[in-house]
Order: sequence, then structure tokens, then C-alpha cells
Amino acid sequence: MASDFDPMAVKAMVFDTFGTVVDWRGSIIAEGETYWKPQRGVDIDWAAFADAWRGKYGPSMNKVRTGELPWTKLDDLHRMALDENLAEFNVISLSEADKQQLNLVWHRLNAWPDAPSGLARLKSRYVIGPLSNGNLSLLTEMAKFAGLPWDCILGCDLFQHYKPDPESYLGAVAILGLEPGQVMMTAAHTGDLEAARKLGLRTAYVHRPLESGPGRERPRPADGDFDVVADDFRDMAAKLGL
Repeated sequence: MASDFDPMAVKAMVFDTFGTVVDWRGSIIAEGETYWKPQRGVDIDWAAFADAWRGKYGPSMNKVRTGELPWTKLDDLHRMALDENLAEFNVISLSEADKQQLNLVWHRLNAWPDAPSGLARLKSRYVIGPLSNGNLSLLTEMAKFAGLPWDCILGCDLFQHYKPDPESYLGAVAILGLEPGQVMMTAAHTGDLEAARKLGLRTAYVHRPLESGPGRERPRPADGDFDVVADDFRDMAAKLGL
């Protein structure tokens, strides 16, 4: 841990969710291979489809940030991206009801194996909740599906700003009734943590080497690059004395 970090001064931990808490890529591939391919005839490369869909995530939010789109919740951005994906992969067999159901796969993402138990340990001391670009309904259904033991749910539709806009981090701090230094942003993405740190939040990194699939591992930051650097949530809980 960072030498100036006092775990007892933190009152709440907020979490990036896609890739940090849940395995978006593996979950989409699994549902594609077990349901959409055999039962709906969508015989495509589901790994490539998942990567292409996620690849539209950042650019679609940038359209909101720049004013090209008005505030649009993530479910609707995912649907716009899905329609583009289906055209790119020449999938023409799905009904409108099928498309709506496929878009909701983002509500049905599986947690990383350590997440439910590790989060429960962190919850024994801290208020915990997602601080995600996902909308509130998406995150609520995901928590039910994946067994995530949140105390509260903070979706960016509450602030109508996507991370890394400062309004998202500071809005979460305000809703929790705390000071920035009492809230620890937790993520597998260094950019998310660096944006939060600039605003005075504490930071915890969790390593998710398989988020983008085998052979695409990101390097693990060195111990001390953030207040806590951990291999998973159980390791994080241990480093925080839980």
C-alpha cells in the first residue's frame, strides 16, 4: 500500500464494474455460444462480436460528452452499437424482440469468481457500490444476476455525465455525504483511477489480466502506484486488513 494511506480513513469504496467486477467479454461469448448460436442461429465469431461491441463503448460515450448526442443512457448506447454490429456481422435473422433481449446481455454478466466473496469482506467495513457508466436499471439487474452485495448503486445516469468527467466522481462523493478523501475508487483500469485521484479520491487497483481475452493482458501496476494494488478482491480485502 502507499505509505501515506490509512485504510481506516476511508468510509466508502466505489467500483468500476465492466471488467473490474464482472467479466463482460466471457459472459457475452458464453451466451452467444450456448443460446444465440444454437437456438437463434446466430453462427458468428462471438469473441470478435463481443470485442467489436465493446469497441464502440468509448466512442459512443464521447458523442454524448461532445454534444453530438444529448444525454443517452448506456442501455440505449449499447443498442445503437448492437445495431451497427449486427449489420457489420451480417446478422439479419433476429426479430426486434430478439434484438432487445440480446441488448440486455449487459444486464446478465457474470461476476469474476472472487468478486461476490471479496466484496462481502470489503463490505464488512466500508459502504460499497458501483460507480459505473452503466445506468441504474442495468446495474441493479446485474447485481441480482451476479450476486453482487452492494449497499447502494451509483450509475452515471444519476449525474448525466460519463466517467471520466469530474461530475461523475464528485457526484458520487456528494450522494454518499463524504469528502473525496473518504471515498476510494476501485478499478482494473488505470485511467479511471488517475481521473479519480486528481479529484482527491483514494484509489485501489485490481488486476484483471483476462478482461480483453488471452494474449491481451495489460501490465500490472507496481505496488505503490495507487493506494492499493491487488491481484483480486480477496487479496484487496487482505491488504486492507479484512
